[in-house]
Amino acid sequence: MTTNPDYSDLLPEGQINKLVQEWMQDDHPSFDVGGLVVGKSVKTAKLLLKSPGVFAGKPFVEVIFKQLNCQIEWQTEAIEGNYIDASGSNKICLAIVTGPVNKLLRGERTALNTLSRCSGVATASRVARQAAGDWKGWVAGTRKTTPGFRVVEKYGLLVGGAATHRLDLSQMVMLKDNHIWSAGSITIAVQLARKAAGFSQKIEVECQSLEEALEASKAGADIVMLDNFEPDQLKQDALKLKELFP
Repeated sequence: MTTNPDYSDLLPEGQINKLVQEWMQDDHPSFDVGGLVVGKSVKTAKLLLKSPGVFAGKPFVEVIFKQLNCQIEWQTEAIEGNYIDASGSNKICLAIVTGPVNKLLRGERTALNTLSRCSGVATASRVARQAAGDWKGWVAGTRKTTPGFRVVEKYGLLVGGAATHRLDLSQMVMLKDNHIWSAGSITIAVQLARKAAGFSQKIEVECQSLEEALEASKAGADIVMLDNFEPDQLKQDALKLKELFP
């Protein structure tokens, strides 16, 4: 049986703590009247999974309740990367959280939103990766992430089995049509990018045709993205490109 990698070791602790603080501040900027109503008595809450999918987001939930001085006890089913076949009639208990009831409710929605989003991305990631079958390439997510939620969504990609592509603007150079139009040509854009990036960063160029892909390859691009191609044309042009630049 293959063990899922523990991707939580990748997460920058300081950044996650700060991120969670911002989430909590966003949801609790002023008086919490509901918290006053329920009081501070110690209670327990169950975290239930009610729909099927790949479980992801555990480390973020841990930090949320840690900051609220609540204790979370994960159940044996709560293994990140595992597909859990839950439903409304087959609810799976993932965790039991103990703490002052006002703190439990203060963290509830933030924890559920984060867990749902991360697990949703992981599930979509798994579906895409499985659809690729035995293909030898990478299935990767883009930088089109939700502002403020990037690390959660990129983490979900990894847990689901896809690659993160690049995490931000500083990771790998990607030259799109706007960069090329502004620079004057693909060749000029790639040459300038190489001077700035040096030898340690790859350069990817977004190309709209085989001619552009050939120019990018000749200019020294490490990766060529064939963008908005029809499937048949994509296969044909990718084969030609690989023959010329194996």
